[in-house]
Amino acid sequence: MKLKKGDNVIVTSGKDRGKKGKIVRTFPQRDKIIVEGANLVIRYTRPKKQGEKGQRVEVNAPIHISNAKLICPKCGKGTRVGVKISPQGKRRLCKKCGEAFL
Repeated sequence: MKLKKGDNVIVTSGKDRGKKGKIVRTFPQRDKIIVEGANLVIRYTRPKKQGEKGQRVEVNAPIHISNAKLICPKCGKGTRVGVKISPQGKRRLCKKCGEAFL
C-alpha cells in the first residue's frame, strides 16, 4: 500500500470527486482508506439513558485506495506514487515531477 496515514489526497471518483483531505485511517487488507471529510454517511444512534434522544451522526466511511491520488508536497498536484531505492532506504516518488519524498 503506497498511501499512508497522514498523507494529503484528492478523491478521483464517486460522489465526493475533487475533494481534498487527509488520510485518517488505512485498511491494508481490504485496500481501503478513510479520508477526512469525504464519503460522509449518516448513522443513527440509540438513546443510552432514560430521557436521552437518539441522534443522527455523520461518519466518514472508507473508500477504495484506487479512488484517491496522493497530492505531491513539491508540485501540489494529484499524482501516482512510485518507489525509489536510495542509500537512505526506500523513498516514495512523485510520477509527475520526479521528486522523492518520505
